[in-house]
Amino acid sequence: MSTVRFHIRPATVDDVDALLQLVRDLATYEKEPESAKATRELFRENIFERGYAHALLAFQGAPEEPGVPLGMALYFFNFSTWTGRPGLYLEDLFVKPEARNKGVGKALFAELGKVAQEKNCGRIDWSVLTWNEPSIAFYEKVLLAKRMDGWMGMRLTDEGIQNITGFGLVSN
Repeated sequence: MSTVRFHIRPATVDDVDALLQLVRDLATYEKEPESAKATRELFRENIFERGYAHALLAFQGAPEEPGVPLGMALYFFNFSTWTGRPGLYLEDLFVKPEARNKGVGKALFAELGKVAQEKNCGRIDWSVLTWNEPSIAFYEKVLLAKRMDGWMGMRLTDEGIQNITGFGLVSN
């Protein structure tokens, strides 16, 4: 395993193109490149203007001379009614294949841990595709993460969201 010099910092609006490329790379890795529909404008508005999500970026090189982006962690905060505390939800973590097994993923998780501690989060949650055995092994063996057996992910997209708006109370 060769080493690579890198640093991690919060993403800024100037990083939109790097974030988008890493998301496209992730979608390709997950065998769904056509599903990555995010645009510069959507990232700019929803991450950097409205603050719905946050991102950390890993770059090759030193902070004063950053090189190419190596990886990213995109996250947002939720809330647990059981713990009464915020939680951090990791939406996506991706490290380029050439930067894997060099400490980048661990370092991104370390930074997420610091953010979670600063915000008094009771937990960090994320989902992983069941076929992604290398990542599952990393999460369980290195991070000591626990599987959430008994839980199933559910999702509504545009049509489903539109559908549920019709379930409201009818006024007389």
